[in-house]
Amino acid sequence: MRRLVVFGWNYTFNTEVSPLRHITDVSMRHYVLQALGFMWAAASSVALGSYTLGFASIIGHAVLIGAAVITVTTYTAATAKPDLFKSNSGRRYDGEHE
Repeated sequence: MRRLVVFGWNYTFNTEVSPLRHITDVSMRHYVLQALGFMWAAASSVALGSYTLGFASIIGHAVLIGAAVITVTTYTAATAKPDLFKSNSGRRYDGEHE
């Protein structure tokens, strides 16, 4: 049981073990992990707050499911296409200044 908990913790929070390890830029890897952490903190807060109201718990569940989908998508993208997380991806520089 201890090994399972340690594995789960490392898979989630250790960027050398999680699928985020495929992102070569360490600062971008850290940023993505921080963004996921903030998202989970907000999702948990909304979910726990909405559990006090019967109908509003649907919102909490939707937020938690959405957070799980975003996390899985981010991990999958980091594994399959780590170049998506380069800090200047999508920008072109042709040598001229504006």
